[in-house]
Amino acid sequence: MSPPDYGSLRSDDDHWDIVSSVGYTALLVAGWRALHAADPEPVARDEYAEYFIHASADPYLTGLLGGPGTSEDETAFPRLYGVQTRFFDDFFASATQAGIRQAVIVAAGLDSRAYRLEWPAGTTVYEVDLPKVLDFKTRVLGERGAMPKAHRVAVAADLRTDWAVPLTKAGFDPQRPSAWSVEGVLPYLTGDAQHQLFARIDGLSTPTSRVAVGALGSRLDHERLTALESAHPGVDMSGGVDFSALTYDDKTNPDQWLAERGWAVEPVRSTLELQTSYGRTPPDVDVAIDSFMHSQYITAVKE
Repeated sequence: MSPPDYGSLRSDDDHWDIVSSVGYTALLVAGWRALHAADPEPVARDEYAEYFIHASADPYLTGLLGGPGTSEDETAFPRLYGVQTRFFDDFFASATQAGIRQAVIVAAGLDSRAYRLEWPAGTTVYEVDLPKVLDFKTRVLGERGAMPKAHRVAVAADLRTDWAVPLTKAGFDPQRPSAWSVEGVLPYLTGDAQHQLFARIDGLSTPTSRVAVGALGSRLDHERLTALESAHPGVDMSGGVDFSALTYDDKTNPDQWLAERGWAVEPVRSTLELQTSYGRTPPDVDVAIDSFMHSQYITAVKE
């Protein structure tokens, strides 16, 4: 069963909850993380992801969890989002090992890292997103008895506004080093909004602060995706969501933007390179997907 059409056109001041517009993409990705967690050898395991699917009662995603596929085509997007999850998990682990005790998850969506990862004592994790999204996550995990492994602070804010104000009011200290994740959100922001996002991160970051930026698709060619799905029918696990209707074509190049402002940027990696570094050989379908989605994963340290 397919969900309703969530691919409506965007507007500059649109809003959403977890089952509409951009919010539904977070639920869909949680579904893919849940499917990957069921893999015999996942590269990352999010044991909380399935809770969100069951709580949403979304018929399409609930159906996927009830009968997960096993072919390379059917597991492609769950596998690729498992790789993305591992990248950001490793980023925060490295940051805390370096002594950073202040983390900010930008556009947190249904990210459960505050609950999943082993955070050192004294770490605060700030989650920034729209109030309806944060409320849904807090409610679902609370009903399941989940407890965060760090001091978790939910910051209700729209990334298209000056979210630095509610973040600092919530206790974030711009005089202390911080670790920032910007996962998967950039395609859903205009180029100007992306610039403002990075400007605020830069303005709130002291030297030695770190940032990780990444998305499975830095851009999306809907026609090529449709062609791929025709050749590999099992790949189509989006339930009819047209991501190209939710994203913007104009974009900022994060690596260039950060380098020009004094951040030491590591070489940009693709999902294929990450898979190889995790000891996996990317299947042909993954190579085909990346040929037009152009994944980008970036880490940088402010000097």
